[in-house]
Amino acid sequence: MKNALDKNGLKGAYLMQGFGTSELGGKLVAEGTNIEADVVTISTYYLESLQKQKSMFLPLEGKVQTINPTPDYYAPILGLSGSLFVNTQVLKDDGLKAPASIEDLADPAYAGHIAVPDIMGSSTSWLMTQAMIAEKGEEAGAAVIRQIEKNAGAHLEKSGSGPLKKIRAGEVAVGFGLRHQAVADKAKGLPIDFIDPKEGNFTLMEAAAVVNKGEKTNPNAQKVVQTIIQFGRTELLRNYPVALYPNEKVTADNQPANPKQFPEPLTVELLQKHQNLVKGQ
Repeated sequence: MKNALDKNGLKGAYLMQGFGTSELGGKLVAEGTNIEADVVTISTYYLESLQKQKSMFLPLEGKVQTINPTPDYYAPILGLSGSLFVNTQVLKDDGLKAPASIEDLADPAYAGHIAVPDIMGSSTSWLMTQAMIAEKGEEAGAAVIRQIEKNAGAHLEKSGSGPLKKIRAGEVAVGFGLRHQAVADKAKGLPIDFIDPKEGNFTLMEAAAVVNKGEKTNPNAQKVVQTIIQFGRTELLRNYPVALYPNEKVTADNQPANPKQFPEPLTVELLQKHQNLVKGQ
């Protein structure tokens, strides 16, 4: 994003500040349009909730053409798709079959051999939970996730990247996480392979939005968003290879076999509902 802004007339015209997703989300909830930022980039489920609660964001100038329909107040900047992955050597050593589905991880045969992220600490886990709930319904889908977490035991990870780190180290044979990370590991020659689950590859997006500050809205804010989308996506796509806009190309390995979207809009409230279902609350 910085490269795109600096090379297209906005060098020195902005200050970029980084926050964790939940930290920035909490700040936006607390401060609303009084937040210092003129433009925010964050997971779309936060933007959806904040717009519904506070009407915080302005419609973007210029039509944003995306592969899947999006509201007029944000522009996607990157996508994160989920998949299963395995350490092929550990899988062989442990005498396990490669899973074909997320539900397979609930099989007692995988107990102690899998690492997955915890939905209470990682939005990556939500990709797995969305897939199971879309496939089996709320109660049955949540029950499968509970059994998978039980099978993970000490390898239930707080971060989305935790499972792949365990798999790289050979501590477990199978995991769930961000697809592009496993694709990159395989390309480097590591004994890692990725498996698109039969329930589908669900995706989370991060997007840019302009904070509605009325007469105090920064005149450059709209230009910042447009510049990131027009000139930043090529570089972003190399790091997060999920096509979001028409005519974007990713390698064959980075094309999920079974891309799906959850049937309801993703919001903070929906995430909390799914967290409660999984935790039996």
